[in-house]
Amino acid sequence: METKTIQSDFDKLALLDADGWDHNRHYHAFLLKQLPPICHEALEIGCGTGVFSRCLSRRAGHILALDLSPEMIRIAEERSLQYTNIDYQVADVLKWDFPEGYFDCIVSIATLHHLPLEYVLQKMKTALKTNGVLILLDLFKAEGISDLARGMVAVPVSAILRLKNTGRLQETEQVRAAWAEHGVHDTYLPISEARRICNGILPEASVKKHLLWRYSLVWHKQA
Repeated sequence: METKTIQSDFDKLALLDADGWDHNRHYHAFLLKQLPPICHEALEIGCGTGVFSRCLSRRAGHILALDLSPEMIRIAEERSLQYTNIDYQVADVLKWDFPEGYFDCIVSIATLHHLPLEYVLQKMKTALKTNGVLILLDLFKAEGISDLARGMVAVPVSAILRLKNTGRLQETEQVRAAWAEHGVHDTYLPISEARRICNGILPEASVKKHLLWRYSLVWHKQA
């Protein structure tokens, strides 16, 4: 998908964000458990309206939060006025200058499928300090009967969780239409392909499937 299309889509989606529960936020607690014990400098790529950055701010000394969408960053800043240790920036990570060996933790949620995976993983690897942790959550393409069965189970579970957390069985029609429009351009890697790429760049990375159409990647940079 072209960068301009992604930016335009998420500028629209930012205006519809209600700061409530969704599939990505369901896994925030899991992601926070992966943080290193000491985290002075953290980077979030694709921060959106800053939901996870605000969670991270309680565990990290300083967070640099990047997003391609100016509207996402504008809303993130509005919602984070009391979080003085978060620095939001509009940035295209494909053009951004990653500092070498700088971050204790790098996080990205539902952003990798918009980017060339090999290139971005290598950049993030270089930007981590020794003993730093890379924590990623993204969507994957179903392959095989087990993934299809997992997806069928996820549908009612998703509806129950949404009802419990928002009082609704599904998003509003306007939000669903906006995500459907964006989804026309989206493509996801099968988990086997994601693992193959990760094995070549991030030795001993933990790649794990999760129920709600997501997988996580956690990697500790050794000396």
